Amino acid sequence: MISTTGWSPHTLVLLVLAVAFGLGVILGPFVIPILRRLKFGQSIRTEGPQSHQKKTGTPTMGGVIFLTATVLAAVPLGSLLIGHTEHRGRSDLFFLLFALLGYGILGFLDDYIKVVMKRNLGLTAKQKLLGQLFIGLVLFWVLWQVRVVGAVDSIFSVRIPATDVVVELNWLYLPLLVVIMIAASNAVNLTDGLDGLAAGTAAIAYGAYAVIGMVQNNLNVVIFAVAVAGTLLAFLVFNAHPAKVFMGDTGSLALGGGLAGLAVITKTELLLPIIGGVFVLETLSVMIQVISFKTRGKRIFRMSPIHHHFELVGWSEWRVVTTFWLTGFLLAGLGIFLEVYLR
Repeated sequence: MISTTGWSPHTLVLLVLAVAFGLGVILGPFVIPILRRLKFGQSIRTEGPQSHQKKTGTPTMGGVIFLTATVLAAVPLGSLLIGHTEHRGRSDLFFLLFALLGYGILGFLDDYIKVVMKRNLGLTAKQKLLGQLFIGLVLFWVLWQVRVVGAVDSIFSVRIPATDVVVELNWLYLPLLVVIMIAASNAVNLTDGLDGLAAGTAAIAYGAYAVIGMVQNNLNVVIFAVAVAGTLLAFLVFNAHPAKVFMGDTGSLALGGGLAGLAVITKTELLLPIIGGVFVLETLSVMIQVISFKTRGKRIFRMSPIHHHFELVGWSEWRVVTTFWLTGFLLAGLGIFLEVYLR
């Protein structure tokens, strides 16, 4: 990757990582007491593992910590390092931040209804789906503006993994974009069920996209991905078992939206299910469980998502989390290998 500032790529990565991590660590001790004072405590579902009942009242909506830290790190550093570059360069960072924050705001509304308005399920399924759909349409409009102003023809295309084959979709890219955004945000949301599970797995996936951004010489992707990964590592200081704060839908929906945005910008839409493979497995476990129970009256897993299944067969929470982190690391490595070495 060639730096527009003359700094080495490694120096830029370390700078963004250090700033993002530092901001996250600083914000945590300020935000967590505020969440506790506002009584933004997590309600634990009675149908979940009984061992989780002791977590009732733990502050939630902690996603505001790493979302705020990401903006404070990425925007100034983005302006400093790439603010003078071409239109497409500036638009990439805006697109990624909008994907992250757009879904973060939707998640915040969901959390607010659950915690403050005491409606345990938050937004209805239809309301949440409509919100996700609306954000996806706005993101498509942003891409359309980039295409018109920047005369970029390859935005609405999909590249086949491990090849240089590019398929132009034009308007058909709209449903693909919406599906990717909705699927990714919901998948991370389902994974957020154990202390540090979603945060650690997402940090690995964002780290993989930072590598891909370096290989593609896209400084916007690198700054954004490293900033999110750095703030997630800071969040783990407070979210690792035993968690002092949960990210809530504020964080999980945002992280999924950001990952989907990175897949769109780097044209790795078809690699996202591999890089974010743990999120896919979690989602599939829920789908399989529901289909099996409705068609056969039998459950495949003791409980879904699948991380609860492993808890109920006797694994400690920390063992489940670290095993899923390792799985996420291996899958992210496979995604990088397919993108970088087999093209």
